[in-house]
Amino acid sequence: MLISRPIADGIRAGTVAAQYRKWDSPRVTVGGTQVTSAGVVRFAGVTRVDDVDGISDEQARAAGMADADTLRAALAKSRRGAHVYRVDLVWVSEDPRVELRNTLPDDAECAQIATRLGRLDRRATGPWTRDILEWIRDNPRVVSTRLAEQRGVDRAAMKVDIRKLKALGLTISHDVGYQVSPRGEAYLRWLAAR
Repeated sequence: MLISRPIADGIRAGTVAAQYRKWDSPRVTVGGTQVTSAGVVRFAGVTRVDDVDGISDEQARAAGMADADTLRAALAKSRRGAHVYRVDLVWVSEDPRVELRNTLPDDAECAQIATRLGRLDRRATGPWTRDILEWIRDNPRVVSTRLAEQRGVDRAAMKVDIRKLKALGLTISHDVGYQVSPRGEAYLRWLAAR
C-alpha cells in the first residue's frame, strides 16, 4: 500500500489513523506491517465501507483529508477496484534500515551481503548491484530521472533496484536522489580490497 510522506508523518504524529483505498479485495492483512518514510506502521484494521456517502468530515480528517467531500472526490477518481476499504493504521517503530545503514559490517557481514547481492545479480540482464552502488557513490543526490538517463535504464525499474539495496542498508534515499550509506561504503571498500 503506497503511503505518502505527509501521511506517514501524520501516522507517526498520531494525527492520521486511517486511509481509504479502492480495491477489489483487501490488499493488506490486519497485523501486517509496512516500512514507510516515517517508520514502521501496522495495519490495525481493514473494513469494507459500503456507504461512502456516510463518511464523516471527522473520519476524513483522520485520514489526512480536508473533509469528507475531498475524500469522496479522491476515491471517485480512483479506478483501482470495485470496493472502498478503510485501513486503520498505527505507528510502531523507527525504520530499521536507518540503524542498519549506519552499522559498519565486519568481513563476515560483508561476505553475507556479497552472497545476497550475488542472488540479485542472477538475472537475465546480468550483474548490476556493484555497478549501481558505485554509480550512486560517484553521483550522490542526482535526481532519479537524470540518473536513469545517464545509466541508459528505465527509471521505474532502476528505482525498484535501488529499493532492494536500501532494504539491505546500503543506500539512502533523499528528497532528490540517493547516496551510498556508511554500510554501503564499507561494503564497497571490502569489495575493492578483494
